[in-house]
Amino acid sequence: MKDLTQQILNGDIRSIARAISIVENNAPLKEPLLDELYPFCGKAMIWGITGAPGAGKSTLLDRIIAAEREQQRRVAVIAVDPTSPFTGGAILGDRLRMQRHALDSGVFIRSMASRGYLGGIAGATRDVIKVFDAAGYDLIIIETIGVGQSEVEVVSLADMILLVLVPGLGDEIQALKAGIMEIGDIFIINKKDREGAVKLKTEVEYVLRFKNESSAPPNPVIMTAATLNEGIAEVIAAAEQYFQYLTDSGQLEQRRRQRLRQEFYDIVLTKIQQVVENHYNLTQKVERLVELVVEHHEKPYALIEKHLNSILKEIEQR
Repeated sequence: MKDLTQQILNGDIRSIARAISIVENNAPLKEPLLDELYPFCGKAMIWGITGAPGAGKSTLLDRIIAAEREQQRRVAVIAVDPTSPFTGGAILGDRLRMQRHALDSGVFIRSMASRGYLGGIAGATRDVIKVFDAAGYDLIIIETIGVGQSEVEVVSLADMILLVLVPGLGDEIQALKAGIMEIGDIFIINKKDREGAVKLKTEVEYVLRFKNESSAPPNPVIMTAATLNEGIAEVIAAAEQYFQYLTDSGQLEQRRRQRLRQEFYDIVLTKIQQVVENHYNLTQKVERLVELVVEHHEKPYALIEKHLNSILKEIEQR
């Protein structure tokens, strides 16, 4: 364990890949490994890139990586793809679009299958971030699947959210809705060469007037054409400036504390679920309970309450 930890801290690519596999597979080494790495976390910037399918997130990300590498920053990318219905793995579409960085030792791109996890991210994303952070990457970027208004889970993982919109996909309506618009920090109107791009930018800026407090700086709205490599420098400059604002205002620390708080809740609930499953044969009991309800012998809430009380009494007697 100590050797693996040290190799990760040294930035060894094979060791980082091995650690990520341990995390994704929930192997027995996962928890002690993450505990060993935790003291070395907290230095990286963590961005989330989200938006509707077809907005050009992957192409934009490819250009951002290239620009960051010109500044000698090490970049790690977690590209979450939909789960393959045949293998259960990631389809790797996002990774293919960033293939030119594959031989760059300063870039690590990991495609992860969502495996049915809702919110546009993969369940292991949080722990993979820790591995990259401890390994010394300067910027960690989470690219979500792209599922629309409900894709807000990434806000619980990232320091800052880059929301990518594009004219012609109904974003004019999205700009007036709650949900995904509320989580954005940097708003990017991609494919600015398309008709309606300026109109979309105006509508987004109008909606943002009602989002921000008077004391906060306005959220940047940047127009880009990723395929033409236009607007990328402006995106990075706006993101760095806004990140500095979050740091100086104390909001970055608040966001990271909230993430840690949520992580504690998730870990505790997962542990409780594992204990119940392992010691009380939850799966088998649920099947029996379902039959009782289906046959109208019991009512769902009353039945579950009765069995929970039975489990609690059994725990108290131990």
